[in-house]
Amino acid sequence: MRVSSQGVTVVALLADPDAPTEIAQRMARTLPARLADKSGQRRRFEVEVVSEPFTAGTEDPTTLMRRIMDRGRAESWDIVVALTDLPLHSHGLKLVVDLSHEHGLALLSLPTLGGLRLQTRARRAVEETVLSLAGRRATGAEEPTQVQPLPAPFVSRFAPIHQGRVGEEETVDLRYVVSGPRGYLKVLVGMVRANRPWRLVPGLSKALAAALATGAVATVNSTIWNLAESLSAPRLVIATVGSVALMIGWLIVDAQLWHRTAERSPEARQRARLYNTSTIMTVGIGVLVCYTGLIVINLVWALFILNGQVFASTTRTPLHAAEYWTLSWFVASVATVGGALGSGLESDEAIRAAAYSKREQERRHMLQDDNGD
Repeated sequence: MRVSSQGVTVVALLADPDAPTEIAQRMARTLPARLADKSGQRRRFEVEVVSEPFTAGTEDPTTLMRRIMDRGRAESWDIVVALTDLPLHSHGLKLVVDLSHEHGLALLSLPTLGGLRLQTRARRAVEETVLSLAGRRATGAEEPTQVQPLPAPFVSRFAPIHQGRVGEEETVDLRYVVSGPRGYLKVLVGMVRANRPWRLVPGLSKALAAALATGAVATVNSTIWNLAESLSAPRLVIATVGSVALMIGWLIVDAQLWHRTAERSPEARQRARLYNTSTIMTVGIGVLVCYTGLIVINLVWALFILNGQVFASTTRTPLHAAEYWTLSWFVASVATVGGALGSGLESDEAIRAAAYSKREQERRHMLQDDNGD
């Protein structure tokens, strides 16, 4: 990499496809002006966004830093900040960011920033990273050992982010990691946020259609009426939990979302647990959204179609608001089971997008295609 002349620093945001690329593209609109204002050195910044699967085939930070270094050497960039939505690990801890001031490189793992205000947190993290790297290169310092810690956005009272250990043979000279139960929870929420579970709902269109058809028939079935009136609130809750769990389990099994690893290392097992937990949470959110939608639709359908006299003569209970609600609730559980059967007709693409392991396979295919061209 070269050092730009005429007071211009060229910053490359090397982003994995999908969410990291979208985040990088949004922040690139305002990043040059914000960096120029914060640098205070009358220096201009140019920001380029490059989308490519640089994490394909590996989750080792040392290997990824070498890839970033090789990629930067092939271009006229001063600073390279790589963004990934994969959870990375270093010495048993979850990696937030790796920096190499000597080479002007940084690797940022977005899930460690959490799931709330991700765009803002990512922008602030990139700003502080770039300013740290730019300041080091502007001074022309050769010794990489004395590096000042990064300021606030990397420190949060909600998750203990702190400096991590750097090996003697590594090109990295500054590392931040997250640890502890709160750190694990923050990474998990960040992974679910990166999965964007709301995109799963359109992917369940066929399952939702099957559930709606089941619900429409069940709503006018007198046996369902009697069952709904005989069930207590705890049993209705059990029916809800059972139907939702069945739907989640069937989607994960049918789309082969469960992540298995042949590696025996603790880090590999920890990654597998993170992957699987985030997948369950992502699919669960999608299913719960569908379940809520079923209750609303079933309630509207029941208000339109049911006859109070027929219902009362069959169940010996007047048809009031409580009966409408109980019936719609129970029918949603029955319809969800029908939707689980209908999910076999789904295209697996949207469902598989909920799993990090499947997105990793897509990146490998993209990299192979690029090499083939």
